Amino acid sequence: MIDRLLIFSTVFLSLTIILCIIRAVKGPGPANRLIAINVIGTKTVVLMSIISYILKESYFLDVVLVYALISFIASIVISKNIEGNRR
Repeated sequence: MIDRLLIFSTVFLSLTIILCIIRAVKGPGPANRLIAINVIGTKTVVLMSIISYILKESYFLDVVLVYALISFIASIVISKNIEGNRR
Protein backbone atom coordinates (compact mmCIF):
# COMPACT_ATOMS: atom_id res chain seq x y z
CA MET A 1 0.00 0.00 0.00
CA ILE A 2 2.72 2.47 0.96
CA ASP A 3 4.69 1.59 -2.17
CA ARG A 4 1.77 2.59 -4.37
CA LEU A 5 1.42 5.86 -2.51
CA LEU A 6 5.12 6.62 -2.90
CA ILE A 7 5.06 5.77 -6.61
CA PHE A 8 1.99 7.98 -7.08
CA SER A 9 3.78 10.77 -5.21
CA THR A 10 6.81 10.37 -7.45
CA VAL A 11 4.73 10.60 -10.60
CA PHE A 12 2.77 13.58 -9.25
CA LEU A 13 5.95 15.43 -8.28
CA SER A 14 7.42 14.75 -11.71
CA LEU A 15 4.36 16.24 -13.39
CA THR A 16 4.42 19.32 -11.18
CA ILE A 17 8.14 19.77 -11.92
CA ILE A 18 7.28 19.83 -15.62
CA LEU A 19 4.66 22.52 -14.95
CA CYS A 20 7.22 24.54 -13.00
CA ILE A 21 9.67 24.26 -15.89
CA ILE A 22 7.02 25.72 -18.17
CA ARG A 23 6.49 28.58 -15.70
CA ALA A 24 10.24 29.17 -15.48
CA VAL A 25 10.48 29.45 -19.26
CA LYS A 26 7.37 31.58 -19.79
CA GLY A 27 7.60 33.58 -16.53
CA PRO A 28 6.65 37.23 -16.81
CA GLY A 29 9.72 38.44 -14.96
CA PRO A 30 13.07 37.37 -13.54
CA ALA A 31 11.74 37.17 -9.97
CA ASN A 32 8.96 34.80 -11.03
CA ARG A 33 11.47 32.66 -12.89
CA LEU A 34 13.71 32.53 -9.82
CA ILE A 35 10.81 31.36 -7.66
CA ALA A 36 9.92 28.68 -10.22
CA ILE A 37 13.54 27.47 -10.24
CA ASN A 38 13.54 27.35 -6.43
CA VAL A 39 10.35 25.30 -6.46
CA ILE A 40 11.90 22.93 -9.00
CA GLY A 41 14.93 22.50 -6.75
CA THR A 42 12.82 21.82 -3.69
CA LYS A 43 10.63 19.31 -5.50
CA THR A 44 13.70 17.59 -6.91
CA VAL A 45 15.12 17.19 -3.39
CA VAL A 46 11.85 15.64 -2.20
CA LEU A 47 11.66 13.43 -5.30
CA MET A 48 15.18 12.11 -4.81
CA SER A 49 14.47 11.47 -1.12
CA ILE A 50 11.37 9.44 -1.99
CA ILE A 51 13.29 7.46 -4.59
CA SER A 52 16.02 6.82 -2.02
CA TYR A 53 13.42 5.43 0.37
CA ILE A 54 11.78 3.27 -2.31
CA LEU A 55 15.11 1.79 -3.44
CA LYS A 56 16.43 1.59 0.15
CA GLU A 57 19.69 3.24 -0.88
CA SER A 58 21.04 5.69 1.67
CA TYR A 59 23.79 7.17 -0.51
CA PHE A 60 21.11 9.12 -2.42
CA LEU A 61 20.62 11.21 0.70
CA ASP A 62 24.19 12.50 0.39
CA VAL A 63 23.40 13.54 -3.16
CA VAL A 64 20.20 15.20 -1.93
CA LEU A 65 22.10 17.27 0.62
CA VAL A 66 24.69 18.41 -1.92
CA TYR A 67 21.97 19.25 -4.45
CA ALA A 68 20.05 21.26 -1.85
CA LEU A 69 23.18 23.27 -0.94
CA ILE A 70 24.01 23.96 -4.58
CA SER A 71 20.42 25.00 -5.25
CA PHE A 72 20.47 27.38 -2.28
CA ILE A 73 23.76 28.98 -3.31
CA ALA A 74 22.57 29.32 -6.91
CA SER A 75 19.39 31.04 -5.71
CA ILE A 76 21.42 33.57 -3.75
CA VAL A 77 23.71 34.27 -6.70
CA ILE A 78 20.81 34.66 -9.13
CA SER A 79 18.89 36.95 -6.76
CA LYS A 80 21.97 39.15 -6.32
CA ASN A 81 22.27 39.28 -10.12
CA ILE A 82 18.61 40.28 -10.46
CA GLU A 83 19.05 42.95 -7.80
CA GLY A 84 22.15 44.29 -9.57
CA ASN A 85 20.31 44.58 -12.89
CA ARG A 86 17.56 46.74 -11.38
CA ARG A 87 19.95 49.56 -10.51
